[in-house]
Amino acid sequence: MKTQEITLSDSFGSSKESAVEIKKGRQKKDILKALFADKTYTIAELSEILFISIPTLAQHVEDLLIDGWLVGEEVDNKKQGRRPTFYSINPSRKTNLLVDISVYGVGLYLVNFRNEILADKNVVYALEDSPAYLEGLLKHIDNFVKSIDSGRYEIVSAGISMPGLVDSENNLNYTYPNIKHGTRGPCKSISKKFGIPCFELNDSKATVNGEALFGLGANLLHVLSINLDWGIGLAVFTGGNIFTGANGFAGELGHIQVAPDGELCSCGKVGCLDTITSANSLIKSIKKGLKDGKVSLLSKYRDDLESINLEMIIEAVQNGDEFAIDLLYNIGIEIGKGLSIAVHLFNPQIIIIDGVLSRAGKFIVNPIEHSINKFCLPDFKNHLKIEVTQLGNSARLFGLNAFIAQNIFKND
Repeated sequence: MKTQEITLSDSFGSSKESAVEIKKGRQKKDILKALFADKTYTIAELSEILFISIPTLAQHVEDLLIDGWLVGEEVDNKKQGRRPTFYSINPSRKTNLLVDISVYGVGLYLVNFRNEILADKNVVYALEDSPAYLEGLLKHIDNFVKSIDSGRYEIVSAGISMPGLVDSENNLNYTYPNIKHGTRGPCKSISKKFGIPCFELNDSKATVNGEALFGLGANLLHVLSINLDWGIGLAVFTGGNIFTGANGFAGELGHIQVAPDGELCSCGKVGCLDTITSANSLIKSIKKGLKDGKVSLLSKYRDDLESINLEMIIEAVQNGDEFAIDLLYNIGIEIGKGLSIAVHLFNPQIIIIDGVLSRAGKFIVNPIEHSINKFCLPDFKNHLKIEVTQLGNSARLFGLNAFIAQNIFKND
């Protein structure tokens, strides 16, 4: 598996080169940016889109074909004369390494610039704020890279999505500050190990990027994605960009206080939305209820409460279990209250529900809608859509892959 950063400098030029070469590099990036995610254009069409002359554009395309970035296909247009050639990003050469970190595991993916997953591996590896976690993570990544056909693909860049307060400008995660070797966190460690650029993004922001570009938010300007996972994350896409705030932290809905006399949250505060609405809180409430004698389809696990998982609970909900439905309904109501604040702040066109709790479908959507209808001003909710993701986990992967492309094809 090739992982040489020189590929990027060879294709696009470097800051040490002449102004002419720098301009060529920028124009080549613009071509790849226009073709990202399975778009195809002729040279004439690219010329109109990018305002680059056809002779210049033809030379750039030829260079990118030689470098393995592009492929061309002649298409029969049913007319006399030469058939036009449509160009697209090579699906079987240039790739990105995606590292999708969750609380309980790591997903490793090799993805091309058409958002096609070429290889993947899921590892049970609990997130831990320690240097030892980074050491183990790098071993898992190294094993994954070695398992891939070394002569076929070339990894040109990498990306990490993970929970926490992520500063994407500096590739820092303030929630997990001890995942590092010396001064190098996960991204810098991957860059050093494999010789490729690496970019880090909060998991909820990766998700909203994917939903806004490729999912239910496509062609909309104002999108909210609520990540109902082992924690609660909100992300905002507005005016064509992820809304990050000053340090990249915008959207921490899970840590607004909703229960002043509630439980201690992992963040150190008391009564955060996370403590009563996350998947972890649902499992905890189910176990407590069964221990207290609640009647449920899950009662058969009363003597083995630790075996209960989220899949069992959602199955019970879908089979009409009153106890589980009531708990999920209460979670939806509380999430809807928090989202009402976000709706008033950001005035979105759509709220997309992602994360593990989205699998509950209407059982989580209905109470959220009920709560928003109750707590939002009418003019804010009249044209607001609330939908469950159609992309599932792919939203986060596509969003992270797009974030990588946005960075490596960016003209400084």
